[in-house]
Amino acid sequence: MFRKSCCNGAAGFTLIEALVALAIVAAVLGSIGAVIATTVKGTRGIDQRLELGGTAENLLAALPARTLLKPGRQSGELAGQRWRIDVSPMNVAVANDAPQTGRFIPLAVTLRLQSPGGPAMQVTTVRLVPRVAE
Repeated sequence: MFRKSCCNGAAGFTLIEALVALAIVAAVLGSIGAVIATTVKGTRGIDQRLELGGTAENLLAALPARTLLKPGRQSGELAGQRWRIDVSPMNVAVANDAPQTGRFIPLAVTLRLQSPGGPAMQVTTVRLVPRVAE
């Protein structure tokens, strides 16, 4: 009796098939890596914006009472973030014949924040201060 060899080339993978499979796996892993990198970058940006927002809230809450608020500029650093607050009278258009006898004067409060090596934020609000009797 003649016996045939069990390895007639039909069983197993060829070298080409193995290389194609590795190329497909590499492409999929590269795509997954790019998605993860983009997600990490986006999350870092959101964290920086949230930190800026928290610092802005703290600085605006620490402004003097409206009876003590005066035009001018303040600056400093808080939690590693540089800030500057500009307080200035607003240019409000009034009619030529209208008396300016309102009880309050609007002041524009502009807060600028900059995190080191990251995004910047600007917040502008209006504070009404009592008019000083002349």
